[in-house]
Amino acid sequence: MAKAKVSFVCTDCGADYSKWQGQCLSCHSWNTLKEFRESAGSRGKQRGGFTGQTAAQVQSLAEVDLSDQVRFSTGIQEFDRVLGGGLVRGSVVLIGGNPGAGKSTLLLQTMCLMAEQVSALYVTGEESLQQVGLRANRLGLPTGQLKMLSETNIETICQIAETVMPKIMVVDSIQVMHVADVDSAPGSVSQVRESAAWLTRFAKQSGTAVFLVGHVTKDGSLAGPKVLEHMIDCSIMLESSGDSRFRTLRGIKNRFGAVNELGVFAMLDTGMKEVKNPSSIFLNRGDTPSPGTLVTVIWEGTRPLLVELQALVDDSALGNPRRVAVGYDGNRLAMLLAVLNRHGGIFTGDQDVFLNIVGGVRVSETAADLATLLAIVSSLRNRPIPHDVAVFGEVGLSGEIRPVPNGQERCREASKHGFKRIILPRANAPKAAISGVTVVAIETLQQALEACQDW
Repeated sequence: MAKAKVSFVCTDCGADYSKWQGQCLSCHSWNTLKEFRESAGSRGKQRGGFTGQTAAQVQSLAEVDLSDQVRFSTGIQEFDRVLGGGLVRGSVVLIGGNPGAGKSTLLLQTMCLMAEQVSALYVTGEESLQQVGLRANRLGLPTGQLKMLSETNIETICQIAETVMPKIMVVDSIQVMHVADVDSAPGSVSQVRESAAWLTRFAKQSGTAVFLVGHVTKDGSLAGPKVLEHMIDCSIMLESSGDSRFRTLRGIKNRFGAVNELGVFAMLDTGMKEVKNPSSIFLNRGDTPSPGTLVTVIWEGTRPLLVELQALVDDSALGNPRRVAVGYDGNRLAMLLAVLNRHGGIFTGDQDVFLNIVGGVRVSETAADLATLLAIVSSLRNRPIPHDVAVFGEVGLSGEIRPVPNGQERCREASKHGFKRIILPRANAPKAAISGVTVVAIETLQQALEACQDW
């Protein structure tokens, strides 16, 4: 009997080892090596010999035919935006998210819409065909053209797909799929790795665009080996907060477009509805200005986005004051408070500081630095900032206000939503005046604080 080859694969970086050890020498993570078994019979035979496979030929880069990389729309504009303008033929897209975020719902809507134009196959391994049909009927989706398959064996799925030859295929989910030659349970490192390799090879050789649904771990990262994210062409995450009806679709990796692109959806009784103007849902404020509330302009992918920051500064009853940030990096908040003390002359060492990004959005861009500090000062002094003021700019450790990319587009987005005054870095000041907008260009944190004294 053929002896199985045993290796140990790091789930964080994908490094292989011949024997188990406590620490991965590549990424220095502890207890991340998982057993990977591959039978000798499966190594000896050729895998993925799909119809239409041609011998490889050497050619110059200028001779590469780009005509087969034409994108086709998914029927949902926000989905197309995150994918980089549409779906590419032969690409493999991995979509992850927490349970109940709406991954299957979004893909079912997309497949039903695309099935009206091209051949589409939906492979479900977690749900029965009846469950998927009930969801489609509840959402009122057209179901006449979408082909369905309930199967978890990868070889069988590829054989059926080779016969049907769909233009687009969904596999829900990659964690329940298995390869017969791999001696381990579905969802293990071995099975996920081999299943993804089979599907990726099929997509490249047949030209079928494949969607893979992936589970996430308790810390929010994609489950399975890290090599899974290296195999696929595009990795996107469907994020949601526990009490919000809005969902954000964020691109993490994309070989055919920009990363960190953001799409916004609303979860309704009729399914996922795209929000074409996300800034409007994040700016639902009261009529009366309140201290600690300020709007900043961040850049997500290829477009600006207006978000509201809320800061609360209160006397601390503890020996060690708290620094709590929701939707913002806590370490950066602590650094900005040190800059405010050193270069702004405002001490918050005996105060509890709370910062919240409204709407469940997570801000990782440095353009929100200046708005964060001004919101904190507004709450500390109990002086509200007018509703028609927008602020953006990066704050350096020496108190200087540094420019941020796409300053002109940020100003136009703020003007479009009715903001009359914009505080920004001097290097981002628009060359031509914007009608109805007063631009306050500053160079230091002290100048920003002086500009807010009259409010």
